[in-house]
Amino acid sequence: MPTWTDVVAIGDSLPEVQESTSYRTPALKVAGKLLARLRAESDGGLVVMCDLDEKAALLAEGAPFYTTPHYDGHGSILVDLEQVDLTQLTELLRDAWRIKAPAKLRKQFDQI
Repeated sequence: MPTWTDVVAIGDSLPEVQESTSYRTPALKVAGKLLARLRAESDGGLVVMCDLDEKAALLAEGAPFYTTPHYDGHGSILVDLEQVDLTQLTELLRDAWRIKAPAKLRKQFDQI
């Protein structure tokens, strides 16, 4: 079961990701843009940025992915850390980084 510490470790493997806060909760950002944040709400979970097509596909898979009415129509997915596997979480965070990182940074990363 991944924890916030694992989320941070994955973020640390990506260029220029910084620990921050969002809505007074722990978050990861690149170039000031949110990649993921730990929710303090009663249903918990991790908010991870994604595009709407990916969100629809993930929701169709079911657990560990879900949403709430607040996130309907928004490019983010909620992830139950108690049910997600580390490989899938890594892929989600890398995809979020690609969506939010500046083009120049993505290009440099792709050349590594």
